[in-house]
Amino acid sequence: MAKKKKSIDLTSQEILFHIETTLCKVIRFYPHNMTVDIIHKYKTKEKQQQNIPFAYLPKNIKRLIKPN
Repeated sequence: MAKKKKSIDLTSQEILFHIETTLCKVIRFYPHNMTVDIIHKYKTKEKQQQNIPFAYLPKNIKRLIKPN
């Protein structure tokens, strides 16, 4: 049997999208529980890291990550 990857690093791909008024960058994808780590980039505040479900991403971003 093939060994499953624990996470996929996506920092080099520069995957960016908007959630409401903030710009977000995808950092890491976890295929075993279908979540992604993102960083919120605020204009005036520091960056904030968050883990969100894969389903919350826009369709065009989901195509770039390709979970299968």
